[in-house]
Amino acid sequence: MTNFFSKIIITTVMLGATSFAFSQKIDEKSNEILDAVTKSYNAKKNSYFKFSFSTGVQGKISKVEPGIYYSSGDKYRLKIMGTEQIFDGNKIYNINAQDSEVTVAKPNANSAMFSPINYLSNYRKDYNVSYDGKKTVKGISTDVIKLEPVKSNGLEVVYLYIDNTKKQIIKLEQHGKNKDVAVIEIQGYKANQALSASMFSFDKNKFKNYIITEL
Repeated sequence: MTNFFSKIIITTVMLGATSFAFSQKIDEKSNEILDAVTKSYNAKKNSYFKFSFSTGVQGKISKVEPGIYYSSGDKYRLKIMGTEQIFDGNKIYNINAQDSEVTVAKPNANSAMFSPINYLSNYRKDYNVSYDGKKTVKGISTDVIKLEPVKSNGLEVVYLYIDNTKKQIIKLEQHGKNKDVAVIEIQGYKANQALSASMFSFDKNKFKNYIITEL
């Protein structure tokens, strides 16, 4: 599970780091597409993603895990690989059912929230952004946006595949300089659902037999 989160947040950590010493280049077409998608997501009171998370090396996928993700504002709830992660707006709760353990921590400069939307809110800061043409993904015509780091961060390139008709990200590919590859593919999306008030809260009474560790 640690490997999952370390792979999935590496780009959002770097995207979220402000670096005014470097100038970014963003072409007009990419900027227009990403702004429209960002506006669409931000207009929703909550979002639900069903996704697959794939990893591999040398461009070849060797492992695929299903997951689901709910978000509302900066709060979220993630389920993958038998583990849950909840961010209630203040603390991050990692719930490991197999080990009957919960770790609790406040987010800091070295952590980032899991969300495809993070790429949208932070893409201007440390990446050159360019339009990379069209590509069909499972029968859907997508616009491909290429993100290349201005400053070395371990990544070679990130690709965002956008369904421009629905203003949604449907796939994200992260390629490392060490030839690792990580892919998020959105398989289902819903918005503005009637979610439980407890969706983004942690109730310790439900985990009385768990070891709860505050980091």
